[in-house]
Amino acid sequence: MDKLLPAQIKKSLFALALLPLFALANPSNSTWLPTKTFASKPDVSHVSVSPDGKHIASLVRIDTENKQGTAINLYNFATQERTFPVFVEDKKFVISDIFWANNDNLLVEAKFASSVRGTPITELHLMKYDLRSKKLKAAIPNSFMQRLSYIPNIRSNVIDILPDDPKHFLLQIAGHMHEGEPSVAKVALERGGNTHYVQPAEHDIFDWQTDRQGNVRIAIAKKDGVFTIYHVPIGKDSKSDFEKLWTFEAFSDKAIWPIGFGYEKNQLYVKALHQGYDAVFKVDLTSKHRALELVKAREGRDVTGHLRYSRKLKQVIGVGDYIWSDEARKFNDAINKALPDLDNHIVSMSEDENNYVVLATSDTEPGIYLMGDRNKKMMEVLAYRYNALTPEVLAEKKPISYQARDGLTIHGYLTKPKHAQEGQKLPIIIHPHGGPITFDGDGFDYWTQFFANRGYAVLQMNFRGSYGYGFDFLKQGIQAWGQAMQDDVEDATRWAIKQGIADPDKICIVGASYGGYAALMGAIKTPDLYKCAISFAGVTDVEALVKSSRNFTNYDIVKKQVGDDFDQLWQNSPLKHAQKINIPVLLIHGNKDRVVRFEQSEDMYDELKDANKEVKLVELEKGDHYLSNEQHRLTTFTEMESFLQRFL
Repeated sequence: MDKLLPAQIKKSLFALALLPLFALANPSNSTWLPTKTFASKPDVSHVSVSPDGKHIASLVRIDTENKQGTAINLYNFATQERTFPVFVEDKKFVISDIFWANNDNLLVEAKFASSVRGTPITELHLMKYDLRSKKLKAAIPNSFMQRLSYIPNIRSNVIDILPDDPKHFLLQIAGHMHEGEPSVAKVALERGGNTHYVQPAEHDIFDWQTDRQGNVRIAIAKKDGVFTIYHVPIGKDSKSDFEKLWTFEAFSDKAIWPIGFGYEKNQLYVKALHQGYDAVFKVDLTSKHRALELVKAREGRDVTGHLRYSRKLKQVIGVGDYIWSDEARKFNDAINKALPDLDNHIVSMSEDENNYVVLATSDTEPGIYLMGDRNKKMMEVLAYRYNALTPEVLAEKKPISYQARDGLTIHGYLTKPKHAQEGQKLPIIIHPHGGPITFDGDGFDYWTQFFANRGYAVLQMNFRGSYGYGFDFLKQGIQAWGQAMQDDVEDATRWAIKQGIADPDKICIVGASYGGYAALMGAIKTPDLYKCAISFAGVTDVEALVKSSRNFTNYDIVKKQVGDDFDQLWQNSPLKHAQKINIPVLLIHGNKDRVVRFEQSEDMYDELKDANKEVKLVELEKGDHYLSNEQHRLTTFTEMESFLQRFL
């Protein structure tokens, strides 16, 4: 058993070297922190250790007089040298991920906005940085790309890094056969290596999965909103030889989703419903009936997260935060003992599992990266995700629940300003999440902390349709935009008033994406409840949102989730009812948003302006859906701050 003591956790010289070059804020000077403190991108993120444990890679925020953007930071433990081999300004390109292919090659995913035949799309490219040559190149050889019948926009879907074959990785990529369906290619990492297909594309199959030995073993097909899961026997690559496992409709309670293989070749782990909630099962693919054996379930909640593996133990050790391997759990418990009152996640491990990286977070701790050495029984602080945001200046997030008007229990979180008095009625931000099939959790949230720092309480609610609360709860959000989902947001607001938390004369509703839609619908359906509304990249025309998916392979799923009764979708669109809004509205949107198009906010602005409403539109030049550019974050937060000060 590894024993880690709090006294053994220290800040190393390496930790100081890894941090970006600017000073920490002094929270004792003022409780009102500069807007940029919250609007800045993380100082450090995506920290991972190389398979041999000799290097650490991370993304770091660069903010100097001459450079603003994101860089890859590489640290060599032996030489204590750090380098910044790649830098982007987060304008045209954004680095969306980095991960080790082997000890000498770091794979880099970059994304940017583009268009094909007039259809706005997001392109995802894959690069590789060679630590020996110190060069950044395309990860996919040009000779391979030239053989494609067309160039697909997604060229970064690595489905297996093949740990036992450090010279190759498996890439799922379209452009070989059929229209849009992907093949699987074995890509060589070394110059002169053999890059070739190991699995040709098949009609309707959009996703492939491998076993722990690197064999393509699962194919997932989709047609007309119906999914079919196939087993791909080893040595077979033709659909006629595949074995059909399960068929189910999208958003069905019969869904069985493969999530990974065990180290035994025919042991497949899946997610399916158990007593109405997502649970983890395993199935023996050699068995005749392929019965599902329950592995992990939670009472009253879905099991979330990915499978967790131990190469050292040669076994699946858990899923998400739940560890069922005794040996792995002892190690996890030791980390939690050393880092109490924090949510601790092992985000990277060396191949021998001696060196590891822990990310420790909480509602008031934005994140500490620590490097561990199991042989030395030592953890050292590598870096802080946000240097200037410390527990001393951040506000606690408390869980709450309330009854919706139909009796359904809705859970959420309330964050009060740090120095709020007990019983004080506060100006409040009603903050529905995006998605909408996602959820707000109890961890750090930079939007929430910004509002709380400015003196506002923040109420987040996981309205029906949110993920994590079971199938029945989720199902109530399917094709239900603007209906009971919206009522849940209103009921949360009235709960806060009734509880004496919210000052009824100082309530603003603020959201992004679907949350922006909910903010505008709140202003329409309950015109006297809110004093202002802010929508970042919000949907204003639900009909147009669905129709914009027509040229994409997920169109049938979008229709099943949001709806295909276009008359009804238009009736539930803020754009249709713009004249009903009688409160000030702030619209913020990136003009290169490929999730919710900029025209959604632009059209809403025009309608409100024509109706002589109080409205402002902030266009983020080349901005995306995720505020990937720091200047766009700062502009967004500055505009929201000014708007709230004026109208709340």
